[in-house]
Amino acid sequence: MTYCVGLLLKAGMVLLSDTRTNAGLDNIATYRKMFTFEVPGDRAVVLLTAGSLSVTQTTIARLRESIEHPETDGARSILAAQTMLEVAEIVGNTLASVRQDIDGKMNASKVNVSASMIVAGQRKGGAMRMFLIYPEGNFIEATEDTPYLQIGEHKYGKPILDRVVTPDTSLEDARKAVLLSMDSTLRSNLSVGMPLDYCVIEKDACTVSRMQRIEAQDEDFRAMSQAWSNALRDGFQKIRI
Repeated sequence: MTYCVGLLLKAGMVLLSDTRTNAGLDNIATYRKMFTFEVPGDRAVVLLTAGSLSVTQTTIARLRESIEHPETDGARSILAAQTMLEVAEIVGNTLASVRQDIDGKMNASKVNVSASMIVAGQRKGGAMRMFLIYPEGNFIEATEDTPYLQIGEHKYGKPILDRVVTPDTSLEDARKAVLLSMDSTLRSNLSVGMPLDYCVIEKDACTVSRMQRIEAQDEDFRAMSQAWSNALRDGFQKIRI
């Protein structure tokens, strides 16, 4: 399992993913689930992935191939798309095609494979947009009413986002929100694990403004996690019923 989250704010987009992949209690590995594609100053696109590793890795590989060899089978490149909507359509179609291919190969084993993605980015002259791509290739878009999207093991990290995130949230507070959302998930689900990948795309920058790998021994993350635990305990003790 995994946990990935993206916030769409007036100031920019903030994205976070874990890196744990497991195929059983004794088969745990680390794989990147955040992928960036950019032409600095023209466009920046970030993909977050969750689900079957074979599906997500093949999908990313095909997307990269279409960038390097756009003439192959008429594949469309996400770095040549005219809008972020077109990017979402390309990613959705690629994901659905890969899933169907692998599903066909797995039928004999009666194993179903599935994967989902978050696509976030901005093209020069266009608006920042963020989409959740379903396994079938269809998608929904983040809005002012719901300025965040999650994939994977999302239930533990959702409450804090519901309570504190709005389109007006600053990038600094957004960082705190996604990290605390991840911390809550790490505490409650062993299938989600560090290190974490953190990314920011500032509004109209059309490039990845910040990219960071947060390791398990990161002192700032540990301090934030402990401060959050202490704040929850203090708040719990102050409530009278």
